[in-house]
Amino acid sequence: MTRAAAAAAVNGKVNCNGLKSEEIKKNHHHHHNNNNNRERNGPWTGVASGQHRNQESFEQAPMYVAVMTYLGFGIVTLFGYLRDFLRAVGLEKCHLAQEREEQKEFVPLYQDFENFYTRNLYMRVRDNWNRPVCSLPGPVFDLMERVSDDYNWTFRLTGRTIHNAINMGSYNYLGFAENNADFLKTVADKTRQYGVGVCSTRQEIGNLKIHEDLEKLVASFIGVESSMTFGMGFATNSMNIPALVGKGCLILSDELNHTSLILGARLSGATIRVFKHNNMHSLEKMLREAVCSGQPRTHRPWRKILIMVEGIYSMEGSVVRLPEIIALKKKYKAYLYLDEAHSIGAVGPSGRGVTELFGVNQADVDVMMGTFTKSFGAAGGYIAGKKELVDYLRSHSHSAVYSSAMSPPVTEQIIRAMKCIMGKDGSTEGIKRIRQLAENTRYFRARLKEMGFIIYGNDDSPVVPILLYMPGKVVAFAREMLERKIGVVVVGFPATPITEARARFCLSAAHTRAMLDQVLHHLNELGDALCLKFSRRKYSSRHDLRVETDLELDS
Repeated sequence: MTRAAAAAAVNGKVNCNGLKSEEIKKNHHHHHNNNNNRERNGPWTGVASGQHRNQESFEQAPMYVAVMTYLGFGIVTLFGYLRDFLRAVGLEKCHLAQEREEQKEFVPLYQDFENFYTRNLYMRVRDNWNRPVCSLPGPVFDLMERVSDDYNWTFRLTGRTIHNAINMGSYNYLGFAENNADFLKTVADKTRQYGVGVCSTRQEIGNLKIHEDLEKLVASFIGVESSMTFGMGFATNSMNIPALVGKGCLILSDELNHTSLILGARLSGATIRVFKHNNMHSLEKMLREAVCSGQPRTHRPWRKILIMVEGIYSMEGSVVRLPEIIALKKKYKAYLYLDEAHSIGAVGPSGRGVTELFGVNQADVDVMMGTFTKSFGAAGGYIAGKKELVDYLRSHSHSAVYSSAMSPPVTEQIIRAMKCIMGKDGSTEGIKRIRQLAENTRYFRARLKEMGFIIYGNDDSPVVPILLYMPGKVVAFAREMLERKIGVVVVGFPATPITEARARFCLSAAHTRAMLDQVLHHLNELGDALCLKFSRRKYSSRHDLRVETDLELDS
């Protein structure tokens, strides 16, 4: 038993870092194993109370695909070394940053070899990233056309615009990144009242009434005692985790956690151990070892054990196995930190995230984190939970003490989006968008499976990765999709495993069926042209389509 757990078992008091242990309650959820839907990381489960079956797919590609992928990277690497040699002997122009001759004897500021991947692989294909957008990033958007005359070392704009490309890359899950004047009237009013900047921290003279209104609304929406908001989503993780754990504490982190969680864990000074993605056997083994063995060398009990997971994993499209993690957390008296950046607003019958999706009690999650940059079409993040936790963070979080207060128009945008989702604006627009997103997600995923693509993730996840594998196919896919006026995000090594490069599609409630059908039509053509249909599973025609027809709600 950890020291924090032992203390909590005696008196239930708040520990020195603001987290409170609760009496362990019996877990009433019944789990059903479904081995047929999973090829790695163990069986998936359904939760009777939430009426949700956690069906996920991680189909493995044929062996020849892995061989060809490694071969492709090997050939590109060999050509990279050849080009480095040509640059060294002056046969090829060198565009690299270089130190001056008189500084050669100084301590080097630039390690040439470390930049090998960037200059020889990424540089040849970087036209597929950082494309300039010149419109609202809604379901369709406009892109500024650019070309390169030196193989992507520099770009120049042509002056032409690619109009009305279908946007399949933005995290605009509920379509609140919009410019409808009627919807944004309250945002305009708050801008006129408060201006666009506060120019102070909330600890000094930057605490506005709408900031407190937002925090009360967030707590009410999530179903917890209290919450606090921050102006930057990344800093919500990276600057708050060090306030919760420190030296003598243990963090158990999912191997696919976001960089902000990883940075926060490293800054905390706590010991970090990584468990396999969504693998309960791996997590329980680490928990058991931590409780039995304690800290290295001294074998003293850990001051605190914190499990860090995400609701929806943004590269895999998978959903956390929350009921099982809560059961393990209770069994071993650990704490749970849940990052709902991609899941809040996007999943659950009323958009309240994975706790609602699985029907678990929000009080079983010690620290609930989320961002406003995705489903709410704004910026910033929040931490929610017990009042003691939030009060502690208000005075100990670097992000709360030193960062500027959230911009008033951004704050109002979050408030108006959240009220819309909750139905507090007197309309059913919010619930319609949530249901439309769920319908679009199921339809898009089912059609891709039917076509023969390998896709990762949960059936309920609006993040849909299509596996492309080979580096040449990744580049060709992105360029061909843009030619067909479809904006996509492609991701490869080192952001993914070297053999699992992919295109990541993000569904939105703002996407119409016609838009999705157009994208699917071009995907089908490209899948055949580029030989991207690697799946060996067979799906009957419209096998998994459950088209919702009851979106019209009573006013």
